[in-house]
Amino acid sequence: MSALCAAARPLVSPACVTWILARGAAKKSGTHSKNLGGKSPGQRYGFKKLDGDFVHAGNILATQRLMRWHPGSQVGIGRNNTLFALEDGVVRYTKEVYIPPPRSRETTDVVSKLPFGAVLYKTFINVIPKQKQHSFKLVEMM
Repeated sequence: MSALCAAARPLVSPACVTWILARGAAKKSGTHSKNLGGKSPGQRYGFKKLDGDFVHAGNILATQRLMRWHPGSQVGIGRNNTLFALEDGVVRYTKEVYIPPPRSRETTDVVSKLPFGAVLYKTFINVIPKQKQHSFKLVEMM
């Protein structure tokens, strides 16, 4: 033992005085592997399923800000004008003649400014349900 340890032992503490090194950071500096989300581009507005695609119930058919596509048969509409399938089936896009109700805002704003004889068309998205297989269950025998 050194003279310092021998002299300090009865006065201060039973352990010898040593230098304590400061511990470094537990993680290395540089890049990290967490929170990497948010770098991918967001989904854009538009149609998500094409004409003739098979969809399941709940699949999103189109996202839109304004009413570009209208819900047809077996198609629901969300609060943000998202169109989704209500049943399994095949997607069909149709253009149909649109006749607004009389004395409506569209009649006064849009139809009155069209030339005489012009026809309005709107695009509807429909889902044609797939054929369900007929199955029966024998309830009771006679």
